[in-house]
Amino acid sequence: MSIRKSSKWLHTALWGVQALLSVTLVWAAYMKLFQTPEALSAMWPWTGQVPPLLVKCTGVIDLLAGLGLMLPGLLNIRPALTFFAAAGVVLLMVCAMVFHLSRGESPAFNMVFAALGAFVAWGRQEGAASLC
Repeated sequence: MSIRKSSKWLHTALWGVQALLSVTLVWAAYMKLFQTPEALSAMWPWTGQVPPLLVKCTGVIDLLAGLGLMLPGLLNIRPALTFFAAAGVVLLMVCAMVFHLSRGESPAFNMVFAALGAFVAWGRQEGAASLC
């Protein structure tokens, strides 16, 4: 009985974390892709100090990651791909940590999101091996 409850709890926790990551990444993508550079740099100063193409590229990556965390499971089309999206989030956050550390900024936000992405990758790794 406790295995069944634990499994249900884990499944629910994974979906909750996936939703949190997904909503945050899609929101960040929207901001990076559709806000004016002035409005964006007021919120995230680094966006005004790097080439606009880099900001747009990170927006596209954020969007793909956010969709990849939710759509495979929701649509039941290759749900094992969620593992790869979560692993990609970890990689994205590690790159963001390096970027922010190189600028003397705090990587705390990225560390938390990397940990959440690692939790999702760990929890969704079961079916991923069959895709390789």
